[in-house]
Amino acid sequence: MSLLNEMSQKAFDLGVPISVHLDVTYRCNERCVHCYLDHDDHGEMTTAEMKGVLDQLADAGVFFLTFSGGEVFLRRDFFEILEYARRLQFNVKIKTNAVMIHAKEAKRIRDLGVDTIQISVYSHRAEVHDAITKLPGSFARTIKAIRFMREQGLKVTIANVMMTLNRHDSDGIQALATELGAHYTLDPTITPMMDGNTDVLSLRIAGEELPGVFANPNLVPNMEEFCAPPKPVTDDDMEGYSCSAGHSFCYISPYGDVFPCVQFPLPTGNVRQQKFIDIWNHSPQMNEVRSIKAKDLTTCSSCSHVSSCTRCPGLAYMEGSMRGPSTADCEKSYYRTGIPTANMLRKAGKPASMTPLVQIRPMTALAMNGD
Repeated sequence: MSLLNEMSQKAFDLGVPISVHLDVTYRCNERCVHCYLDHDDHGEMTTAEMKGVLDQLADAGVFFLTFSGGEVFLRRDFFEILEYARRLQFNVKIKTNAVMIHAKEAKRIRDLGVDTIQISVYSHRAEVHDAITKLPGSFARTIKAIRFMREQGLKVTIANVMMTLNRHDSDGIQALATELGAHYTLDPTITPMMDGNTDVLSLRIAGEELPGVFANPNLVPNMEEFCAPPKPVTDDDMEGYSCSAGHSFCYISPYGDVFPCVQFPLPTGNVRQQKFIDIWNHSPQMNEVRSIKAKDLTTCSSCSHVSSCTRCPGLAYMEGSMRGPSTADCEKSYYRTGIPTANMLRKAGKPASMTPLVQIRPMTALAMNGD
């Protein structure tokens, strides 16, 4: 186990919020078709309030801090907030579309010692990227900014959200990332709006297309391990937890609202009304989230995928229950292994132990056959 993983595991075990995602604004200069945010300003925290929150996070033991939005650089005080965070010795990651980053900004980011810049790029084709962001010229400006930052020696990650509009562009974006000297990540999940609106889910790629993603060794380096059939479930697996949300990670909105995760819109408190550490330690909602083990999950506790599924409790919560299954994650588990989930069998009216009449081939077979 690496030192970083060991530190993260220790924080998880002790309930220390080692990592926090802080959105400084929901305002944005792009209008991405899949975005889950309301971009109007309903009263963002002031500069002083932001600094006060950072002081509280440092006192609570937070080390990894992600600044995001909206677009962070729409806040005129963002560099002041960033400089304050670095003075407090946070390891800082910034998520941005980079449209407002020029040579001067790139140099200042480097001088402040920011660890990583994550930038969304939706296609290697300008017309597709710009159609998704709804900002003409955004592709050219984003790529130019990535070049500025790489020239400064900054670590850049290109993040690609896969949807119906760009589902054939993953290889092209990855090749572009390689050319630019950037890391590449892919996420095939479209999430509902934070207010529960599900209209954007129409942009999700059909489950039948996921095998093509999981069978691509360029996109899934550990494909054979990732796509292998689930291992037998052990007692330790049943005592496990879904993810770090509420255990060692949480999310804070521009208005001070604290949630277990950015994809888990369960209000647990507000730092304008309470101290962060009191919310973290004493919020009934946060304590409920961290109390749920695999054995407590409805349906999922009887599923053969329970130890390997990427189940998101936030997506499950938005479907109706944080203890229930996440349809999107059930689908991913099925299409990467060929083994139906307990939730799929339940909906089909079959017991979890029954082999279904229709199965897809395991992904390892697809890879070996080159389909």
